[in-house]
Order: sequence, then structure tokens, then C-alpha cells
Amino acid sequence: MTFLPKSMKARRRLMIFLIAAPILVAGVALALFAMKDQVVYFYTPAQAYEAKAELHRTLRLGGLVKAGSVVKGAGGEVRFVVMDQKAEMTVHFKGDLPDLFREGQGVVCEGQRVSDDVFEARTVLAKHDETYMPKEVVKAIKEQGEWRPESAAKPDSKPFGEAK
Repeated sequence: MTFLPKSMKARRRLMIFLIAAPILVAGVALALFAMKDQVVYFYTPAQAYEAKAELHRTLRLGGLVKAGSVVKGAGGEVRFVVMDQKAEMTVHFKGDLPDLFREGQGVVCEGQRVSDDVFEARTVLAKHDETYMPKEVVKAIKEQGEWRPESAAKPDSKPFGEAK
């Protein structure tokens, strides 16, 4: 008794499948192995604590910048707190913050968690709401006479560091 099909055509298909399947599986396994270190997960502070995100592994931390938490230090160092509804995490960053960075606004930081509640950011990306409009666009719209003040940015939406 044999498990091979009686038809030559069916045997040929089975042989092609038996040769191609391991090659395909090996290719997928190699691709997944190669991407293992390139994958960057996104966490909110509560998710990072809950998932026990690995220390010293690159990840993205997102949430709102806590009001009153931004402290600028010497040499361009900035420390602030990123929070969500359940938890907070202190972020250290050295460099220039984006123009849209401000307290109470959404932010995404890419870097590494260096201790349980401290995140060392290499990159800080600031989010803006749907009413944001670049100054150049506002100016161009005003020049065209199409300006609608109700669609302008909110008065409290000044970027961090600008006088209100």
C-alpha cells in the first residue's frame, strides 16, 4: 500500500509541493528572524508597565505631556512626564523639541526604557489636533481673503516655549 497518488500528474504536483513547502517555510522563518530586532512596539505608559516592556530595547512611548512637568536643563536636556489615563512615565530627552511640543498635547517618543519609570528618548514627535494649520498656510489664506477665524487654532494651542 502506498500513499502516492496513482496519476502521474498528481504525483508530480505532490513532489513539487513537497520540495517547495520547506523552502517557503525556511524563507518565512529567515525573514521573521531578520525582522526580530527591527520591530519597534508602541506602548502607552500603562501598557508598558502592564506588558513589562523590556529594559534597553527600542520602543515607542505615546501619551500626553503632563502639564507642569516639562523641565529644561543644561545642554539641551529636557525632562517631562508622558501620561495616559492610568499611568505616567518620566522621559529624558537631549536635543531640540519639535515646534508643536507643548504640555497637554500628544507626543510619541522613540527610545529605550532605562528603568521601571524612566524612558530615555532619542526622538520626540509631537502630535497636533485637527485644527492645526501652519503659519504660512494661514498667511496665504488671509492674503486670498478666504480666512475663517472659527477654523483657526485655539488660543491655548501655542507651541511650548512661546509666550501666550
